[in-house]
Amino acid sequence: MATDAPQSPTATAGTHGPDGRPTYIAPGETLGTITDKISALVLGRPAGVGWYVSFAFSTLLLLVFMGAVAYLIAVGVGIWGVNVPVAWAFAITSFVWWIGIGHAGTLISAFLLLMHQKWRTSINRLAEAMTIFAVMCAGLFPILHLGRPWFFYWLFPYANTMGLWPQFRSALIWDVFAVSTYFTVSLLFWYIGMIPDMATLRDRATTKLARIGYGMAALGWRNSARHWERYEAAYLLLAGLATPLVVSVHSVVSSDFAMTNLPGWHETVFPPYFVAGAIFSGFAMVLVLAIILRKIYRLENYITVDHLDVMAKILLATSFLTSYGYMSEQFMSWYGADMVERYLYTNRLIGFGQFAVFTWIIVFCNVLAPQVLWSKWARRHQPTLLIVSGIVLVGMWLERYMIITTSLHRDYLPSSWGMFYPTIWDYLTYFSSIGLFLVMFLLFVRVAPLISMSELRGMIPGTKAHGEGR
Repeated sequence: MATDAPQSPTATAGTHGPDGRPTYIAPGETLGTITDKISALVLGRPAGVGWYVSFAFSTLLLLVFMGAVAYLIAVGVGIWGVNVPVAWAFAITSFVWWIGIGHAGTLISAFLLLMHQKWRTSINRLAEAMTIFAVMCAGLFPILHLGRPWFFYWLFPYANTMGLWPQFRSALIWDVFAVSTYFTVSLLFWYIGMIPDMATLRDRATTKLARIGYGMAALGWRNSARHWERYEAAYLLLAGLATPLVVSVHSVVSSDFAMTNLPGWHETVFPPYFVAGAIFSGFAMVLVLAIILRKIYRLENYITVDHLDVMAKILLATSFLTSYGYMSEQFMSWYGADMVERYLYTNRLIGFGQFAVFTWIIVFCNVLAPQVLWSKWARRHQPTLLIVSGIVLVGMWLERYMIITTSLHRDYLPSSWGMFYPTIWDYLTYFSSIGLFLVMFLLFVRVAPLISMSELRGMIPGTKAHGEGR
């Protein structure tokens, strides 16, 4: 049993068929080699030193996060820099950022499945896992921001003796239902897609504990025609349910701001602007994970540079959509002749203080830096692509921070103006939440296949069923 996928020069340079189109799989791969190489990453390859070092570092960050949360619950949100008028800051910024990262997984998995885009096959599994873990991280921040997070269930409609019900006209209540629905559908879509692969791992496992664990996860899968018929029907149905969520969830998140009358928030462009920004940051995170994992696990035969090239093109396209949102905001503040709006956006561009600096950093990260992706060499050069994706992730977090804090610290009443200054607990809570994401993702790569074996086998010319060659 092979433990690593050997690097192929053809795969590294790009894989194309006789018609010149990308095939997104290296030549020479067969049904058996795909199963052997991918399943061996879980069953046959021991965790290396790099995995243990990464897991130790991630666990340390997670422990910091747990300590920061424990201190927050014991003392209160006053340990953060939030104040009047800036009552939202790092926590809500991180919430929107994590939700945005989760969008690329649903787009790659569900929407591209319905569009019959074969290039999604090698990256959909890791993108789906990224979505699940990012949404879990995102959901923590609004709860922590409540002040009394143990009463989070008050946001749900439930029978209670006090007769208190959520205010359904509030966009914050819409968030609860949108995010919980998004998480539930994404989790089901991710799990159902793994059932055939769990059966493969069950049949290849060498220990009794692994056979029992993967057997329970496989739900009695026997690779029969009836199983495949039901699997494909359920998978397609969930893809159809998940696709509208790509647009609806972040549109609802943007409504938290757009439904208010604050300058800088009351914008009709926010729903499409937020969706484009979510896909933008989500694809940046997928690229970071894909580039690192294909190098560590030597998956160049399956995650080829053609995959990176396509994702880089989408990153460039969503950069333009996000840039259009920036220009639309600036233009409408000038064209609308609203003095307060005009002052706010002028303050963002040339005002004295932290926000004007952040604005131009954002322009560099989200508008200028992705322009190098016009070059085919840059799109297929992994270090360049990794750097650009990292810059985009930084820029998108700063963008959400700018949107939230600048509108709150300068509203219609000058006597209530104030500044926000983050404390050490703001920084610790945000940065250590990355540890929670990394711990879950590192555990995932040890117990589940990174790439969908059943779908990848279907890309071999001449195959008729996903499960052949198991």
